[in-house]
Amino acid sequence: MKLPTYITLIRICSIPVLIWVLTSSRFTSVNGQRELLACAVFLAASLTDVLDGYLARRRAEVTTLGMLLDPVADKLLIAAAFVTLVQFNPRVVPAWMVVIIVGREFLVSGLRSIAASEGFVIQASNLGKLKMGLQVLCVLAAILEHHWAYLAGLPLYPIAVALIWFMVALAIWSSAEYFYAFWRRVENASERRRRKRSFVLSRRRKRNDVPAT
Repeated sequence: MKLPTYITLIRICSIPVLIWVLTSSRFTSVNGQRELLACAVFLAASLTDVLDGYLARRRAEVTTLGMLLDPVADKLLIAAAFVTLVQFNPRVVPAWMVVIIVGREFLVSGLRSIAASEGFVIQASNLGKLKMGLQVLCVLAAILEHHWAYLAGLPLYPIAVALIWFMVALAIWSSAEYFYAFWRRVENASERRRRKRSFVLSRRRKRNDVPAT
């Protein structure tokens, strides 16, 4: 395996570490030690997403395995973080919001898989590209808010709540955008198939209508 793929695997392996830090009784929130450690693990894992892609392009080491694992690692990391936060800080991260945010990931993955089987690609939207950065900020704010009411003079609770509401709105909007793009491509593909079928049938009729000599 190439180095970028190893880095992607490190991101996947960091997921159980993050869950363990947030849920294990071995860690306490005295002086915010648990929160700081969880933020460090999550932030380091998130940065590997940038690093593996950069190295894969820079070293010309883009592989099929890496292309498969990278989006899976991203979705697993974000889903694990939000699901764990439902238990860790439910007053900021309620379960129904996590269902929408994580459900959006499954919906987009499903649409892309169906599109690939039909022979076309759904390009990532600008909202989709913005999503990862906002998700990282949202998770970090929700973790830190568990211990601190203020950080650098900023009230963490309203910031964390505003971020997760924005994430929910973004998830709904980007899901609708992806579904519209998918449906438009399916409709165009169906129209092309209908035209091709009509053309073939018309050619057959013409051949059948030619009188025998």
